[in-house]
Amino acid sequence: MVEGEKSRRDRGQDTERKILDTALRLMREREYDQVSVRDICREAGITTGAFYHHFPSKDDMLRLGFGPLDTFVEESMEDYLDEPPLERLARVAELYARFMQEKAGRLAVRYYQHRLASGSAGQDSAGRYTYQAILSCLRDAKDQGLLAVAYQPEEVADYCMLHFRGIVIDWLLHDCGYDLTEKFRRSYFLSRQIFQSGDWWREGDTPPLTE
Repeated sequence: MVEGEKSRRDRGQDTERKILDTALRLMREREYDQVSVRDICREAGITTGAFYHHFPSKDDMLRLGFGPLDTFVEESMEDYLDEPPLERLARVAELYARFMQEKAGRLAVRYYQHRLASGSAGQDSAGRYTYQAILSCLRDAKDQGLLAVAYQPEEVADYCMLHFRGIVIDWLLHDCGYDLTEKFRRSYFLSRQIFQSGDWWREGDTPPLTE
């Protein structure tokens, strides 16, 4: 790719990210229907033409509205890539929860409604950074003998993504009424007990399901 094409691509990605980040912030402050494309463009400092260059409509933008989740996880993981695999996996789970609790909130309700209505509920997530980060942790764990031989990294990664979404939906059904990050933490250690070979916590660790 020539330099000019790369520069244009990078600028386009920056604009798309700015649109998504701005929309996510505005839609946390107000209801989805109270935020217009014009509001998003004004806050993001772009033209409406630039918006429609990236997204045919506000609803189409919502379909990709949690793209910032993968960016958030990727950027936050940069300092932890040398951690042991199961500790890295715990961090990914915590970051997923933090994004949903601190940045998405009740907008996630509209997101899932839109996916169900548009028939995109079963979209494959295998290409997303978050899934790939989970899979990388599990492959490393398998190589180090930390994953029970009955399980393959791919099936455990699929379980993790389904489980993460399930917890978020339960949280939304409870009107975001409990600490999502703490719920993820406790659920992670319970799942680790199921999938890890041998002792599931190290000496000195506190069993997570006790008060």
